[in-house]
Amino acid sequence: MILNALNNAIRIDSGRITLWCSPDTRHHFFRALHAHCGVKVSRQLGPDLGTRMAHAFAVHGGPMLLIGTDCPALQTAHLATAANVLRDGRDAVFIPAEDGGYVLVGLRQPQPLLFENIDWGSEQVMAQTRERLDGLGLRWAEPLILWDVDRPSDLARLATLEDFTEWSS
Repeated sequence: MILNALNNAIRIDSGRITLWCSPDTRHHFFRALHAHCGVKVSRQLGPDLGTRMAHAFAVHGGPMLLIGTDCPALQTAHLATAANVLRDGRDAVFIPAEDGGYVLVGLRQPQPLLFENIDWGSEQVMAQTRERLDGLGLRWAEPLILWDVDRPSDLARLATLEDFTEWSS
């Protein structure tokens, strides 16, 4: 699934691509991606997902899309749509997941408060994030909803994705 996500990011040709790795960047797979695909590899920092995402945005600075690797339904066209939302002046863009989280967050500039005190891994993540977006006065869009792979039952759905099975074989 990492290769699928990376392939989509490369195809959008948006410039700098960073693979945020955990627990570190020394794994041979990450080093191979850096050597063969030219992607930058950086270590995720922070005790929870929110802190790690806030750190990635802070390091990068201005406009950035951040995706997980557990959403094989996310395609290059979705990334292009999200990038256009930011180009059109919105502060943020999200692609919510069917399970209540989200599979993509894009920000025009870092917003560290956006990621604080969220119940990561729960079905309340996107709802809590919407409340935070409102509280911060940010303008955002949610162009579509997708699904991600979190449970064994999601694997049957994964097997139906023709594009994914072609890429991963």
